[in-house]
Amino acid sequence: MTLLNWVAVVVVILTIAALIKRYETRLVLFTAGLILCCVSMQPMTAFNAFAKSMTNGGLIMAICASMGFAYVSSYTKCDQHLVHLLSKPIRGLGIFLVPICTAVTMIINIAIPSASGCAAAVGSTLIPVMLRAGISPAAAAASVMMGTYGGVLSPGSAHNVYIAKISNMEIMDFIALHTPFSLVLYAIGIVGILVMCIIFKDKGEATDNIQVNVDSKQEEIERPNVIYAMVPLLPIVILVLGNSVLPAIKMGVAQAMVLGAVLCLLITRANPQQFSKTFFNGLGKGYGNILGIIIAAGVFAAGLRAAGLIDTFIALLREANDIARWGGSLGPWFLGTITGSGDAATFAFNEAVTPHAASFGMDIPHLGALAFLSGALGRTSSPIAGAMMVVAGIAMANPVEVAKRTIVPCFIGVIVLAFIIV
Repeated sequence: MTLLNWVAVVVVILTIAALIKRYETRLVLFTAGLILCCVSMQPMTAFNAFAKSMTNGGLIMAICASMGFAYVSSYTKCDQHLVHLLSKPIRGLGIFLVPICTAVTMIINIAIPSASGCAAAVGSTLIPVMLRAGISPAAAAASVMMGTYGGVLSPGSAHNVYIAKISNMEIMDFIALHTPFSLVLYAIGIVGILVMCIIFKDKGEATDNIQVNVDSKQEEIERPNVIYAMVPLLPIVILVLGNSVLPAIKMGVAQAMVLGAVLCLLITRANPQQFSKTFFNGLGKGYGNILGIIIAAGVFAAGLRAAGLIDTFIALLREANDIARWGGSLGPWFLGTITGSGDAATFAFNEAVTPHAASFGMDIPHLGALAFLSGALGRTSSPIAGAMMVVAGIAMANPVEVAKRTIVPCFIGVIVLAFIIV
């Protein structure tokens, strides 16, 4: 370890501290990367990394198109129709409402990949159902929060797009690679949340006297339209069919999302002008909010490389391969838990370390998936995550009490994942 390496370690620690304090993620990562490049006497490296990340075509197309489709699904309320349709058959199941609602949320989160957006859409419907069944507010919120892990299988997930890109794979091929591991984590989450709610004795008497904090717009849909409910699933169905039984319709994620948006407009007969504005607003949000983190993480990784810390870390991994297994799992999980976001840690790890996987006896897709899935579990464990605030707010529960019910299944999932994925 050189003096410059130790300076980089101090900057990394300060970066983590700033993320814990919930300073703006993109600002923190960019500033840290720029400082590292400057102390390494390579200031232009930071700006070059920024410019290179800005024009990453594959990422921009898939992520921005996915966000555009998500926005029009919300604008037309098709996401709410889907939530209401899936929630109707599960009323009256007692304590088993908890794992069922978690499973339903996971399915919906594949179609609505934003954790916070899914939590708002699902929580406004399912949390009141659980509260009326006598489930405690913390357990009802935890059930939906655990379900927001489901987005790891979404083609619209920025991490699926990014890791597929650095692995030189098709997005659907990468999702197929980690699907068996993700399904194991689904099962751990569904069973784990039920066990935790039994331990905490979260089932009481059914009642209609409940208190919830629900956005009024979520109350408007009383009778779900089956056709509208299918709209959020259209791009996923197109991608799955195109990559399996109907190769004639095989297309990229961006194309599937745009086609889904066109079908959404035709099916819902929404105002075309407002629909178009909404789609492109979502597209812009996708670039600013998601690509922005990827760009900033790229600058941070460039700073770590300039300071020599990446080379030192890779040399350590070559000597002890198990460090990669645990560093790629517990690292993103821990940072996701304490910062409330799995994105910063996961993107930084996959930008800086994952491309060198072959150097220490691993491959890029599996190491990238390990960090991605672990970071998502960390966000699901965190009492300060955005989605946690949404579900806790709807249920009027303490976020810490909610996190007590999600953190154990998530931690078990991380340990199991580290053993089975590589």
